[in-house]
Amino acid sequence: MTDLDKQRASGPDAGPDAGPDTGSGRIGEPRVEMRGITKSFGALDVLRGVDLTVRRGEVVGLVGDNGAGKSTLMKMLAGAVTPDRGEIRVDGVPLAGSGPRAARAAGIEMVYQDLALCNDVDVAGNLFLGRELYRPFSRRMDTKRMHEEAAKDLATLHIRITDTRRMVGAMSGGQRQAIAIARAVTFEPKVLVLDEPTAALAAREVEMTLQLIRDVSARGVSVVLITHRLQDLFEVADRFVVLHEGVNHRELAPAETDLGGLVTAMMGK
Repeated sequence: MTDLDKQRASGPDAGPDAGPDTGSGRIGEPRVEMRGITKSFGALDVLRGVDLTVRRGEVVGLVGDNGAGKSTLMKMLAGAVTPDRGEIRVDGVPLAGSGPRAARAAGIEMVYQDLALCNDVDVAGNLFLGRELYRPFSRRMDTKRMHEEAAKDLATLHIRITDTRRMVGAMSGGQRQAIAIARAVTFEPKVLVLDEPTAALAAREVEMTLQLIRDVSARGVSVVLITHRLQDLFEVADRFVVLHEGVNHRELAPAETDLGGLVTAMMGK
């Protein structure tokens, strides 16, 4: 069994500590706990003691006006930025070390707004970028197996891309977003952070991306969604966390507010 196969077999919740979902049946125990997170860039205090809890299988809409600290907070979770103070726990265990490698080892993946895809590489090549499969006793890439595995991964996530040999640069925005999310999901993350996943997408592609978020959360993966398309949050989010000027301002349930109420909260009211 290869490392990739072991990774797939283990899943985001394998092991003796894995337990059944509680509550609604999909949302379970706390998966991520960020406590007292602070960050300053020079004289600018970007985050001032922010707390965030995300449960297993929960979709959290992290919202706030520009400069509220949303992306900085998630970059800390993904290891791209180091907090000045505070603690990050995953499944109750303090995050060991710093940097993206430590975050990935803890089961955290982030899809940035620019997607970080290679336009001149095909679909399978992008899905396996940096973890290519090789033939036994050889340094030759096993492209046949990579395409087979890529097609299987896409089908599992209900992503309608049938030609894994197609160059990513020739694909639509929605297809590219789906590939970026699929690449993150193949690492079997416990937590998936999506930064503006529906920006500049056509209506049909937005729905495809939102359905993909539903499918991922149904697998027990915790999802944190940052978007300025607030209407999309009401389609998929279980809870809204509102930041204002670097602090926690409010938490709202979608059933208890509307678009106007969410905008008002984002303004600090």
